[in-house]
Amino acid sequence: MSQSFDFTSYNNIKRLSEDELASLWEEYLKDKTNKNLRDTLIVQYIYLIRYVVGRVKVTLPSTISIEDIAGYGVEGLINAIERYSPQKNTRFETYALIRIRGAILDKIRAQDFLPRSVRKKIKDIKNAQEHLKQELGRMPTTSEIASYMDMEPEKVLQLLSEDTTMTSIYDKKGNTDDSVEIIDTIQDTNKLNPQEQAEEQNVKQELEKALRRLPERERIIMVLYYQENMTLKEIGSTINMSESRVCQLHAQAIMKLKNILSENRTTRLRQSIIS
Repeated sequence: MSQSFDFTSYNNIKRLSEDELASLWEEYLKDKTNKNLRDTLIVQYIYLIRYVVGRVKVTLPSTISIEDIAGYGVEGLINAIERYSPQKNTRFETYALIRIRGAILDKIRAQDFLPRSVRKKIKDIKNAQEHLKQELGRMPTTSEIASYMDMEPEKVLQLLSEDTTMTSIYDKKGNTDDSVEIIDTIQDTNKLNPQEQAEEQNVKQELEKALRRLPERERIIMVLYYQENMTLKEIGSTINMSESRVCQLHAQAIMKLKNILSENRTTRLRQSIIS
């Protein structure tokens, strides 16, 4: 399957029902060598790429095309579909969003889209920033850097905004064998005690089980709204649905989750009384 996609054609895609999608996954998981099944899944989840591209593009220079970003996203989606396993107890949408975003950022980090002259100016600005930091004993302001470089402050900000150098939380700090990943140096200031961790884990498990009982569209809306922080309008645009309809399905999903969770608590209480 070609690793590009015209997002405008997404509106013409026939979305499968929840049962049809479940059957498609079941068939594909039995035979992951079947490219036709894989490509059908790609089409069904292409909206996830549109969402990630929409979020990533606003932080990137104009020299990087939307087509390139979308192509990287398709690679991430293919990777997610081929690697996904229901046994991990993770919703595919959540797993795929991580893979798609990671694929896009990894590709961008591996390439330099800026002309050599622009890259040199950015390097000069960073060197000036470091020099002034040592001289002043603090981080210099944009105006101070601009004055040192004999440039306009707006130009300094523009050039720095073009810098696509990215740091991954899985990058190493240092170059020795003993170097640790950045993620391992981040302190969790909100770490829970063992009892709180157990309680939080139970809540998460209950909620995940309840979410799996929702229809696919409602489950997707909940994931995009609460986990990806999308607005109802953005969700509607992503899944080709009016904002009012998304709002209605969101309200329905909330009510169903409340009923499911209430039902689960009642069942546990009844079992504890019996035992």
